[in-house]
Amino acid sequence: MNIEAALTDLIGEAAKKLHTARSRNDQVLTDFRLWCRDAIDAILVQIKHLQVSLVRLAIKNEGLIVPGYTHLQRAQPVLLQHLLLAFVEQLERDAGRLLDCKERLNFCPLGACALAGTGLPIDRFMTSDALGFTAPMRNSIDAVSDRDFVLEFLSANSITAIHLSRLGEEWVLWASEEFGFITPSDAVSTGSSIMPQKKNPDPMELVRGKSARVVGDLVTLLMLCKGLPLAYNRDLQEDKEPVFDSVKTILGMLEVSAEFAQNITFNKERIQKALPAGHLDATTLADYLVNKGVPFRTSHDIVGRAVAICVPKSCQLQELSLDELRSINPVFDKDVYEFLGVENSVKKFRSYGSTGSECVATQLDHWVTKLELTKEA
Repeated sequence: MNIEAALTDLIGEAAKKLHTARSRNDQVLTDFRLWCRDAIDAILVQIKHLQVSLVRLAIKNEGLIVPGYTHLQRAQPVLLQHLLLAFVEQLERDAGRLLDCKERLNFCPLGACALAGTGLPIDRFMTSDALGFTAPMRNSIDAVSDRDFVLEFLSANSITAIHLSRLGEEWVLWASEEFGFITPSDAVSTGSSIMPQKKNPDPMELVRGKSARVVGDLVTLLMLCKGLPLAYNRDLQEDKEPVFDSVKTILGMLEVSAEFAQNITFNKERIQKALPAGHLDATTLADYLVNKGVPFRTSHDIVGRAVAICVPKSCQLQELSLDELRSINPVFDKDVYEFLGVENSVKKFRSYGSTGSECVATQLDHWVTKLELTKEA
């Protein structure tokens, strides 16, 4: 209305035709869809930037083995590259959800007017095409009342935020003295106002915390839309703020995560010293027995007994003598030591997508090609 009034002041009566076959309902929704379309493109750029940062970090740390965890307990040895590429895979699904969302939101409500359309001879296909939409929305009532596109958009953002929060938690743990696996540079660390020795990974703590805000934006919009009758209702004026906040927040989270990834160092000596604990090669030893024809459940029991011998001796499975192993089961032979130790264990993984060196190299090649990178660290 303000634009129309200003234009009337400039050109007179002709400006009063501006609102012909238009309503604020369909005009605002058209603008909103255009804005979301651009916002998705901006987020996709930042997702790729973080993927590139993680892949480059993986290239820098070729061959580094770290403990893999389940239940936050040591489980099996994995290549660090494998772990980092897991986050890259998550981000790729995040990008896919946003692309799917963009495809579904790219339909034009302009011309639906207040809710019933118009009797005037407008060409909705022309305006839809001029604005870069796929087509006009088929149903004018749906066109002015639909907020599925923002619900889906904020849902995609929320899943991305959860992935970033998990990455944040991983690195906050790994930066602690208890783990000591990574050291953030001063550029991405903060000190304490009272404790001079502290070096806190604050950026990733904030990423972890901001995820709650993004999820809250989604819940706000879900509750806003709950119980609304067709078609337009004034409640929907409140739909913009959570969307704007979600986009601003997720862009910041992605940018900060990429910056953090570019400013951390993995403490190889500390990681190497940590690897012996937890008998990470136990499952590989069970696989050795399976290859010898022992049923897996029986193999599981045999390896458990081998670990039980190690515990009071404070030794590793690879440190058990062949006689000790054969005292549990005579199937053990000298070749068992080719399966023991984290390095040997990692070499034995060969299934598609596994942490074996060749498998991870294939995964890394895929991302280097897809992201148009080189393998130079």
